Amino acid sequence: MDNSGNPQDSVVPPVEGVAGGGTAYGWNDNCSQSSGPLNGSINPTEIPTADLVHVWCMPSTANVGPQEMPRPLEPINLLAARNERESVQIALRPKVSWSSSSTAGVVQVQCSDLCSASGDRLVVGQSLMLRRVVPMLGVPDALVPLDLPVCQISLIPGETTAVWVSIDAPYAQPPGLYEGEIIITSKADTELSSQCLGKGEKHRLFMELRNCLDNVEPIEGKPLHEVVERAKSTATTLRRVIFSPLFSEFFSDNGPIDMMDEDAISNLSVRVKLSLTVWDFILPATPSLPAVIGISDTVIEDRFGVRHGSDEWYEALDQHFKWLLQYRISPFFCRWGESMRVLTYTCPWPADHPKSDEYFSDPRLAAYAVPYSPVLSSNDGAKDYVRKEIELLRTKAHWKKAYFYLWDEPLNMEHYSSVRNMASELHAYAPDARVLTTYYCGIV
Repeated sequence: MDNSGNPQDSVVPPVEGVAGGGTAYGWNDNCSQSSGPLNGSINPTEIPTADLVHVWCMPSTANVGPQEMPRPLEPINLLAARNERESVQIALRPKVSWSSSSTAGVVQVQCSDLCSASGDRLVVGQSLMLRRVVPMLGVPDALVPLDLPVCQISLIPGETTAVWVSIDAPYAQPPGLYEGEIIITSKADTELSSQCLGKGEKHRLFMELRNCLDNVEPIEGKPLHEVVERAKSTATTLRRVIFSPLFSEFFSDNGPIDMMDEDAISNLSVRVKLSLTVWDFILPATPSLPAVIGISDTVIEDRFGVRHGSDEWYEALDQHFKWLLQYRISPFFCRWGESMRVLTYTCPWPADHPKSDEYFSDPRLAAYAVPYSPVLSSNDGAKDYVRKEIELLRTKAHWKKAYFYLWDEPLNMEHYSSVRNMASELHAYAPDARVLTTYYCGIV
């Protein structure tokens, strides 16, 4: 068997860093060691997973790409306050291929609840989540949810795959040390079938296929070198999808999936020890440093096929708002006007709608954008609408969160003059109105 391209004894410097509340890694000798070279046909049910797969941990701040080299496996030790999320990555890279298809093989990832000595738990699927790091145009980016508590992942020869592990310490979680483990077990072809793929894995395949489509559709008129790069990226993604277990029936005869018994898991699996210390204080619900991120409403309309102003449109924006808010991000939606003028708004409903108070009073929201409709239409009706909105919002306690974002990265004095004129109109209605102006630092 040719195992070229799968490093066996690569030595790289240790990773030592801190992720958020304190993810620490150092160099020691307590790493999983291979028992020796493998020759001939490989049966993963009889060979320790450590002999087949490199497993190691990386901080959440690291970009773990396909060519990330193996490091020693060490226990994961995380620190978090209550109402805080901590994340870490588990990297997997095949040492050899044991599958009859063009993949290196499939591993099963199984995680347990994190338990304290007093019996309190951080439950898998609620506080502990797994996501697969999926490259977008060759850059590790998308986080695709995996099934819990057990999922299966296809490994590609000569490539590193990363699993993103997130742990939420709820607001009322008792402080203490919580311990558990993530168990990684290599699987044989006969243990796989298309039926064993859960919703998370199927969603990953769907996202990768859609990424291929998005990658090749807009190539008309692009430079040749960019077309070549897009074609290479698409080919890599398609190869990963085609040779996944979903299509394994076309490469070999498959039997029904059969979960390993506990003894087999104990003897052959790689066990990644995971601990989280929950401190006895609570992070405030409102971020001390607002992080605002904009989403084009036209992109949402195109991607989800919804008509502007329809019930489905409001539902799509509402889902995006709630999704981002859980990550301590204060979102706004935007629509471009002439030049780089931009209409920005956090709530799609007017200020007198009940949803407006629901959005703006949410303690997780640190800042919200108020729409300045004259950006798109400078008639008297648009200006009158803005004045009435401001008058109502100024009576609310959440007005201190409000800001106006009128122009994206002004380039010259003419642009800044336009921003100044719009700001003057706003300050005539509300002298305390905050106007956010981003600046352009590139080459005009």
